[in-house]
Amino acid sequence: MTDQPITAEPAGPAGPAPGGSRVSPRKKQRISRGVQYVILILALVAVVLLTNWKGLAENFAKMDVARQAFPDLFTVALRNTIVYTVAGFVFGSLLGLLLALMRLSSVRPYRWIAVVYIEIFRGLPALLIFLLILFLPLALPGFQVPGGTYGQGILGLTIVSAAYMAETLRAGLQAVPKGQTEAARSLGMSHSRAMVSVVIPQAIRIVIPPTTNQFVSLLKDSSLVLFLGVSGEYVELTKFGNDLASTTSNATPIMVVGLTYLLVTIPLGYLAGRLEKRQAKGR
Repeated sequence: MTDQPITAEPAGPAGPAPGGSRVSPRKKQRISRGVQYVILILALVAVVLLTNWKGLAENFAKMDVARQAFPDLFTVALRNTIVYTVAGFVFGSLLGLLLALMRLSSVRPYRWIAVVYIEIFRGLPALLIFLLILFLPLALPGFQVPGGTYGQGILGLTIVSAAYMAETLRAGLQAVPKGQTEAARSLGMSHSRAMVSVVIPQAIRIVIPPTTNQFVSLLKDSSLVLFLGVSGEYVELTKFGNDLASTTSNATPIMVVGLTYLLVTIPLGYLAGRLEKRQAKGR
């Protein structure tokens, strides 16, 4: 009788522990998601049951107080907000373009001036800039900002906008392929002519999406004009809502003003998103 070699059989996969069951990762994920939904629903129910809705409506959504905001909300406050924002954005973009070109210049003093301006006014709070403008006549007796109250508000927004637009436009200028400038120079254009006719238009197209976001930010920064002590026909949305809320001793005008801001900023934000997606597809 020959001896047969004894070989160990490979162990099979370990089964679940006796009395237990193995839960798949997908099932664990479904359970976790279900628990989160339950917690969210319970939190919402608690908010609905515990909130004093009558008190909120009386203080934040009183219709007879809201009616007092019209039509001046649109004919005065919103109009002034748009004037401050658009003018500040236009002048800020022009100054920002100049600073961006100086930042990219081969002349070292130009670069220093641009860097100092950008770093200072990007580092300072926008509110502080408006306060400095307010006290400017005290530092320079007899000096008046051209345009009066409108000029002060536009100057503050221009200073704030230019520092940020300079960096945005600089990135756009650097994104234009150098071959574009070389091709323009080969056609006999001077460096400045090539910048104005070829490089800058392409850079502006590149930075349109972030520029739209910058406009939205500037629109919200226009609320800082209230610290200039504007009144009457010069008020913007925030100042208008604050004055009416103080007069009526009710916060409804603040809510109305907030909704007015959203009527402008949400479509602009959506537009910026669409432009970014279109630009991404075109690459």
